Amino acid sequence: MHKVLKKLLVALGVVLVTGLAGAAVMVSAKKPDETKQVDTRPVVEVEQLAANDHQVLLSTYGEVQPLESTQLAAQVTGEVVSWNERFVAGGIVERGELLFTIEKDNYEAAVLQAEAELARAQAALIEEQAQQDVAKDEAARTPGVKRSALFLREPQVLSAKAAVKSAEAALKRAQRDLDNCEVRAPYDALVISRNVGQGQFVSVGSQVAELNNIETAEVIVPVAGFDSAFLPQRVAGTPATIIREGLNGFTRSAVIDRDLGVVDSATRMSNLVVRVNDPYAMHGQLPKLKFGSYVQVQFAGQTLKEIFRLPQELVNNQTVWVVNKDNLLQPRQVKVVREEDEFFLISGGLDADDRVVITLPEYPQEGMEVRIAGAVNSSENSPKTTDQL
Repeated sequence: MHKVLKKLLVALGVVLVTGLAGAAVMVSAKKPDETKQVDTRPVVEVEQLAANDHQVLLSTYGEVQPLESTQLAAQVTGEVVSWNERFVAGGIVERGELLFTIEKDNYEAAVLQAEAELARAQAALIEEQAQQDVAKDEAARTPGVKRSALFLREPQVLSAKAAVKSAEAALKRAQRDLDNCEVRAPYDALVISRNVGQGQFVSVGSQVAELNNIETAEVIVPVAGFDSAFLPQRVAGTPATIIREGLNGFTRSAVIDRDLGVVDSATRMSNLVVRVNDPYAMHGQLPKLKFGSYVQVQFAGQTLKEIFRLPQELVNNQTVWVVNKDNLLQPRQVKVVREEDEFFLISGGLDADDRVVITLPEYPQEGMEVRIAGAVNSSENSPKTTDQL
């Protein structure tokens, strides 16, 4: 009996302690602040942009071509007796380098004969001039007698001088033909094809090879109509960069040589000619720019004044959202003057102190009040209140 009573007292004690603890917790618990308001304004990120001068970069593509291509022909007739080992398809030869030689015997003989004819004509001229001196001396001794031009041997001297000039011209032609027996490269050249071999007989005018000039290469590049408005005022002489894309890509310096001056009737594009010196790197350690390569050409266009540069995702239907000084959303109609990569260039519709919204709410509306993400000034993010009647 005593044990049962003791157990009942312990149970009542536990219940009493538990109840007192719960009451203490209830008393100590703070009553929720039923007057606190929940800020439901959407949070946006903004960026204050500045207008700057912007250098337009124009980019286009074209194929590398030789400045000139020559159908090399023989200028004398004869047998080919030797040719340069680099005078083969794919060979590269320097300006003035000997390509092949035509038999010279007949032309050397022609030079000797022309020299002899010149010497004979010069001797005849000396003789006539001596006879003229005698005639003039005789005429001087008889001043009262009128002497004719024939007596003074003036026609004979003129004829002798003409004979000398004719002989000099013949010698010059003979020497030219002899020189033409050695066919040399007219410029640094890439040999495209060769149609002559040792022992072959060639005649005047027969085509013996095709050469491409590798001193200078050209790239004809089209410029679209929307890019034409941004071309520099003076195109000729504008520096350019040639870019070869791919695994072994590289860049080469170039210059715009000229505008072809017409608009293509099929594409409605203008065409510029870009020149690059020494494309096959004969005189330097630059990478080779082979003919037929398809390359990108970049060059600077006009400089645009006071331009805003915005990512394209911020501009929708020529509209940009900004936050005004009262933290209210406002749409701005802007003037997009150019697209460059993932950016729009904007010339009007924005001010230097505008805060452009980077992250828009799901359903933006004009006049919607927003909070600025990361703002530390409480006044920037404090909700605007209005008096209620």
